[in-house]
Amino acid sequence: MKTEWRIFGIVAAFLLAMTGIYAAWTTGETGRIEWIGSLALLLSAGLCAMCGGFFWFVSTRIDPRPEDRPDAEIAEGAGEIGFFSPGSYWPLGLALAAALVGIGLAYWQFWLLVAGGIAVIFAACGLLFEYYSGTRRTAEH
Repeated sequence: MKTEWRIFGIVAAFLLAMTGIYAAWTTGETGRIEWIGSLALLLSAGLCAMCGGFFWFVSTRIDPRPEDRPDAEIAEGAGEIGFFSPGSYWPLGLALAAALVGIGLAYWQFWLLVAGGIAVIFAACGLLFEYYSGTRRTAEH
């Protein structure tokens, strides 16, 4: 996790520096600060800092992984990495539900927002509980 939080920290610092440069540049060109781009860069820096902070927090709580140690051998990284779903239609349903919410926002239709929100909740629950119920139920549960 050490590598991940450093990467996000570097990107956050770069975006923060670019926010200052962009704000100064637009102020020099037009006499006024251009708020949309400056705010977008500032929020992007904040999001990267949040991700980097999370990875830093996790890295202090777990043992170093082989890819975080300079003395690690390649064989230490072998073995099972984790469980990955072989095939699921729930991500497609979640994307379509999110698109429905986006269309509702674009046209400012409250009924479409509500329908899309309900569909997002249903699809997220389906994705979350896919391996706890139904035919794909695992033996441990």
